[in-house]
Amino acid sequence: MPVSPAMAEDLAIAVADLYEAAEGVLIEKITRALAEGLNSPAWAELKLAAVGNLQAAIDDILAALQLDAGGAVHQAVTEAYERGQQAAVAELGAVAVGQAAAAATALPTAPVVDRLARAVIDDTGPVYLRMLRTTMDAYRDVVSKAAAAPLLGAQTRRQAAQSALDQFANRGITGFIDSRGHGWELRSYVEMAMRSAVGRAAVEAHSDRLGAAGIDLVLVSEAPEECELCRPWERKILSRTGAPGKRELQVEHATEDGQSVSVKVSGSLAEARRAGLMHPNCRHTVSAYLPGATRIPKAQPSRGTYEQSQQQRYLERQVRKWKRRAAAALDDDARRKANVSVRTYQARIRELTAGTGLPRKPHREQLATAR
Repeated sequence: MPVSPAMAEDLAIAVADLYEAAEGVLIEKITRALAEGLNSPAWAELKLAAVGNLQAAIDDILAALQLDAGGAVHQAVTEAYERGQQAAVAELGAVAVGQAAAAATALPTAPVVDRLARAVIDDTGPVYLRMLRTTMDAYRDVVSKAAAAPLLGAQTRRQAAQSALDQFANRGITGFIDSRGHGWELRSYVEMAMRSAVGRAAVEAHSDRLGAAGIDLVLVSEAPEECELCRPWERKILSRTGAPGKRELQVEHATEDGQSVSVKVSGSLAEARRAGLMHPNCRHTVSAYLPGATRIPKAQPSRGTYEQSQQQRYLERQVRKWKRRAAAALDDDARRKANVSVRTYQARIRELTAGTGLPRKPHREQLATAR
């Protein structure tokens, strides 16, 4: 069975759901706190006096999130590694009993899993402080703008508060910067980190098992909506442990004793991954290549372009943004307007998927709810 980062993406989504659910709780908590007593002349003073209580409540939410997320990260990476191992054993079991038995022998997995899980936990460590700061800043911003609006005569207090809350809900909790300087919103950042970790765990486990069976060559699949980073490696043979660069090898036939075959190797698996293959969200798979027995598949037409798939992800983010706006609504009218925008973006997704053949992914249009 070939291996791919996609085979563990559900594990990454489950962890990202924890953070998105916490983000939703924080938005709802400050919305309720701000809505209480909104018509009181002393509203602004009361809200600023309650900052300490609100921060304590947020601290409790984030402490619970950190505890749940730490265990969930380790569990997800462990499961991804196990899936990668099982994929290799199943793949070899279909072609060679001896190699399957070798692949099934016990390998030390704890160090690999601990290393990958620790990397994610370290990467997401600043998330909690950012969540606290962003939420408290948003609360103070709403109070400040709503208190000043009646004096300026520009808006009512409710309108000013809703406008400031809308801005917070639009962007969510942001400010996470990756190693390339790219900014992310909360859920996207956590999901990216988790997709990278569980994808790497599955691929490394698969490679480790192939190595235990004495197999060094692997074949990269073709995948729909491939990006420019992956396209050069499609349907190419790579070496698990060899040097980078193209070369032609004379290797023993996989099933015929005493025979050798010529194999064109396009580089190493490590080289391809450094160039971008198997990135988060990658749909390519890697499978064992058995010289003389494995056939390289013919190229297949794509059901859509990479750019169209990215357009779909943009529209999905807009659906989630407007659902956050609905959660931050101070009254029924604001909630109704937000839900109209939700339906508008969902209609655009239906139009895009119908016109391109891209599969619709309803789970990416949903906001995770608190457990």
